[in-house]
Amino acid sequence: MPKMKTHRGAAKRFRRTGSGKLRRRRANKNHILEKKSPKRKRQLRGPAEVSSSDERMLRDLGL
Repeated sequence: MPKMKTHRGAAKRFRRTGSGKLRRRRANKNHILEKKSPKRKRQLRGPAEVSSSDERMLRDLGL
């Protein structure tokens, strides 16, 4: 049986860290930023960890 291909859409959205955890980009930081407070935008900076309940689904996608 051939190797399973990685889901390319998911591969562009998630990265694995050196310790094996999955990181994701935070939502709500793309557009309509004028009405969002500076505090809210600041807290959306940087990557977030993927919850453990979602990790299994992403593993099935080949990540």
